[in-house]
Order: sequence, then C-alpha cells, then structure tokens
Amino acid sequence: MKKRFNKKIILFLLSQNISLFGSSVVGFTIIWYITLTTSSGLWLMLATISSMLPQVIISFFSGVWADRYNRKYLIMLADGFIAIATLLLAISFLIGFRNLKMLLAVAVIRSIGAGIQTPAVNAIYPDLVSKDKLVKVQGLNQTLASILLLLAPAVGGLLLGPIKIIWAFMLDVITALIAITLLGCLKIKKQDFNNQTSFFRELKRGLKYTFQTSSLRLIVLCYMGIIFLITPITILSPLLIERTFGSDIWRLTISEVIFTLGSLIGGLYVSLSGDFKNKTKVIWACFLAFGITFGLLGMVSNFTVYVLFMGVTGIFMPIVTTLLTVFIQNIASQTMLGRVFSIIQIVTTSTVPLALLIFGPLADLISINYIFIFLGFLAILASIKYKYDSNRLLNN
Repeated sequence: MKKRFNKKIILFLLSQNISLFGSSVVGFTIIWYITLTTSSGLWLMLATISSMLPQVIISFFSGVWADRYNRKYLIMLADGFIAIATLLLAISFLIGFRNLKMLLAVAVIRSIGAGIQTPAVNAIYPDLVSKDKLVKVQGLNQTLASILLLLAPAVGGLLLGPIKIIWAFMLDVITALIAITLLGCLKIKKQDFNNQTSFFRELKRGLKYTFQTSSLRLIVLCYMGIIFLITPITILSPLLIERTFGSDIWRLTISEVIFTLGSLIGGLYVSLSGDFKNKTKVIWACFLAFGITFGLLGMVSNFTVYVLFMGVTGIFMPIVTTLLTVFIQNIASQTMLGRVFSIIQIVTTSTVPLALLIFGPLADLISINYIFIFLGFLAILASIKYKYDSNRLLNN
C-alpha cells in the first residue's frame, strides 16, 4: 500500500502545530488577562497592535531571510526567540512583577518571531513533499490547526488568573522546545541560497517578481479580498448575535465552535480529496459560496439557522486558503518563495485593521445585517472578477 505522507512531513506538521497550540494559548491568555485586568478598550487596542504591527514590519525583511538562509534553522531560531521571551515573562510573573507594559513588550517580541517564522514555514513545504501532495498536506495542516483552535481557548480560559497564567506561559515554552527538537531531527535538502547581492536589492526583486507575475499578483489580491471580507464577519458576528438573538454567553460560544468545526470539516475534506483538477474553478466557487452565506447571515432571523450558515462559511475558509497557498508553492520560484509569502503576510495582516477601521464604526451607524448583506454582494463581485481574470490568464 502506497504511503500517503512521508515521515518528514508528519514530523514537520507535528512540530509546527504543537508550537501553534502553545502560541495560541498564550495569545488568548494575554488578551483576556489585559481585558479582565483593565476593562479598557485602549489597552485592548494596544494589545492588538502589539500583536500585529511588528509582524507586518518584520515581514519586509523575513522573506529575504527565508530566501537567503537555511529555512529550517530560521524556524528553529524564531521559535526559540519567542520561547525565551515567554520564559522571562513567566519568571517575572512568578516573582510578582506583573506590569502590563511588559506584557505588551513580550507581545511585540512574539509578533516579531511569528513574522520571521511564517514565511520560512510556508516556503519549506516544497522541500519536504512532492508537488502532487501539497494540497493534501496543506489540508491536513488546516485540519490540525482547526482542532487546536478549538482546544486553545478552553485551555487559555482554564489558565487565566495572576498565578495560573504562569502555566500558560510555561506551556508555550514547553511546546516550543518540543517543536524545535522535532524539527532538529529532520534532515532537509539544502537549498542554494543567494547571499551575494545586497539585502535591499533582493527585497526589491521579490516585490517586483510578485507584482509583475500576473498569476502571483492575482493570488495576492485574492488573499487580500478574502481577509477583507471575512474579518468583519468574524469580528462583528458576536455583536450581531447580541443585538439580534440575545446576549447569552452560550450563543457566542456555540457560534465560535460551529465556525471552527466548519473549518475542521473543510480541512479534512481537502486532505482526503487530494489535489483538485481545476483549482481555479474551486477558488471561484468558494468566493461565490462566501457571497451567498454572508448574505444569508444578514437575512436569517433564527439563531439555529444563523449558526449553521456560520459553520458553512467555516468549511470554505481552509479550502480556498489551502489552494491559494499551494498555487504559490507551485508557481513561484524556490529562490523567491520566502519573499512571496512575506508579501502575503504583509497584505493579510494589514488588511485586518483596514477592514475593522471601515466596518467597525459603521456597525454603530447602520444595522450589522445590512453590512453582512453588502459583504455578500462584494464577495459575489469578487468571484466574478476572479473568474474573469483567471480565464484571461489561461487564454494568454
């Protein structure tokens, strides 16, 4: 019987998802600790900015590093960098020094580490598995991530409090050490990295390569469109539930769980289905599905039906993101992969606050139901535009 995956990719997926679990738990506990301690929108905003902005800034550099240096060691160093900062934070809390500014400083360090790690992780997959297995691998990765995202908030909630939060920090340190050990056991084929030209020339080459390659430019725009459309849906959904169906905590919890379960189902479907013969058609169909479900989320008046549509929305997320990621891994040159993925990271991370800046204040002026219907309309337009652009690229 033919093996579905090789040992290398299994170890790599385990290492990265174990690391992701620890990071997710700490991410939840830091945000919740600040929220419960301060009850301040300003502090929550500062925590969010500290977790996102450094990742955007470092991504301008990390893509070049992923193409110049050994990606395996870059991932290990970034994980270790985050673990050391988190360990120092745990020691600080243990001795009674619990300054909120220090939490923000560690959030900045963790964001920098994630910004270095992510492009290298995405760029290393073609070194570990053949191109025909990339879709299955990414689908499996999405499934594992969805399972961990179901567990992380629960674990984070259990570890809230001035003393218990120390165990959350230590959990992240332990998972990072496990991830580094597993990755250290892997022998990955050495790539020919170019260290001769200047850093900024390589950065400029990466930007030029990404935006002058028509297919890559289209994928970048797709990523931006998906994040721009899905962010208001996920962020404003609790507010819509509270205004339309009631402020019961169980309603908010069920909505989040069902959305994540939908993502899990979508990831499983991709990993079991294998490669799609027509990826372009599937991506177009996902955009269209988003348009329909977003519109229906704004129209339904029954909570059970609303939650079901949230689950359906979740199903399509890992499908479209997996296919876009695999498109890049198949299309882009191995010497450019790190830079292309760093640009994707910059675009997606920057689009989240942009979407919130537009739709957040708007939610206090008009009904969120209308916003969801409008986002559905935009998603349908995006599906038409994507179909037109992809057909034009194929014909050329």
